[in-house]
Amino acid sequence: MKSEFMTAITQLAAEKGVPSDTVVTAIQDALVSAYKKDQDDTRNISADIDPGNGTPRVYHWLTVVDEVPDEEDVDDSNMIIVEQARKLKNAEGEIQWPEAQPGDQVYEDVTPPAFGRIAAQMAKQVVMQKLRDAERDLVFKQFEDRKDEIVHGVIQRIENRTAVVEIERAEAVMPPQEQVPTERYYQGQRLRVYVADVRPTPRGPQIIVSRAHRLMLRRLFEQEVPEIFSGAVEIKAIAREAGFRSKVAVFARQEGIDPVGSCVGVRGVRIQNIVNELNGEKIDVVPWDEDPGTYVGNALSPAQVTRVSIDEPSRTAKVLVPERQLSLAIGKEGQNARLAAKLTGWRIDIKSDSHADEGDGPRRDSDNGQAAIASGGAAAVSEAAPDGAAGADGVADVPDAAQQPVTAGGAE
Repeated sequence: MKSEFMTAITQLAAEKGVPSDTVVTAIQDALVSAYKKDQDDTRNISADIDPGNGTPRVYHWLTVVDEVPDEEDVDDSNMIIVEQARKLKNAEGEIQWPEAQPGDQVYEDVTPPAFGRIAAQMAKQVVMQKLRDAERDLVFKQFEDRKDEIVHGVIQRIENRTAVVEIERAEAVMPPQEQVPTERYYQGQRLRVYVADVRPTPRGPQIIVSRAHRLMLRRLFEQEVPEIFSGAVEIKAIAREAGFRSKVAVFARQEGIDPVGSCVGVRGVRIQNIVNELNGEKIDVVPWDEDPGTYVGNALSPAQVTRVSIDEPSRTAKVLVPERQLSLAIGKEGQNARLAAKLTGWRIDIKSDSHADEGDGPRRDSDNGQAAIASGGAAAVSEAAPDGAAGADGVADVPDAAQQPVTAGGAE
């Protein structure tokens, strides 16, 4: 029958969420510290707990020698000669080491009848510190394995614009730069967050969570779209301005699968679930293409593009759009063109086809803030898209309207 002491250890381990062996080890270390404090002893001491009845024992470990050296600088407190070692008895009065030989390690039971108040207090402090360290190590290992995943959390409090989120009995922080500008957070709010980083610190693991990270969008697509989770459809790149608009380039790795249709779902159910989770953030799902001209044209969704000219040395894509589509291609404050540039990794230079041959005609590029220069593939999710040939003259025609990308979350 398990003793009350061992039952208490089991309960404590369950409360702290740590293995029982960790609690036992902490108590053993505490017994050693308490004994040395109580007895003012610096010898080689260890402690043990009987797993059956929970009885604690304290032992002094000794090295068996033929004779103790006479040198003054030799510490002989952990040595014992052969004759004395063979006479050592245990708590029951039985001789323990009748065949001890020089070089053997033997122990003497030095368990005191009781510990003093100060020693007991020290033992308690040691146990609590060991358990706190064990909890921190457990939390770090748990969330280190869950990095880059989405977890459910509850906001406990907000301090200096930083939200403290409780996730699975651990506290995480969501700093202002990881928050969505259009969202408002409050105490007690339940939400899903992306585990962006887990860092070890002297005060325990620091868990950084995010709602604005672009890879959160990838995890949401994996949860809502079985084809992406299974690998039949691959997310090639993501460009996101959290709270406002995102673009996702997808590619079918199996023939006969429509990558855009798979992400949208029947009547837009799949993509709408993601939009709802992101509180109405617009999402453009575009087909990835190895031809950079076609890819750039797709990335400018929902605008219809007439022609794309590719300049490989400068990595610039010159795009012609109908006059009525010019504002849509650029987007509000250049957002659509900026996201397209981040998504593709190309500088995008947009102008209307009605002024294509006029050097001073209406033109929108990065010089006047209406488009953007890509950040060197920073939005890539998987391997970078290969540079495809745009034709003999470096010009790519845009696919028909039936092949155009899909936008969810509302019109521009």
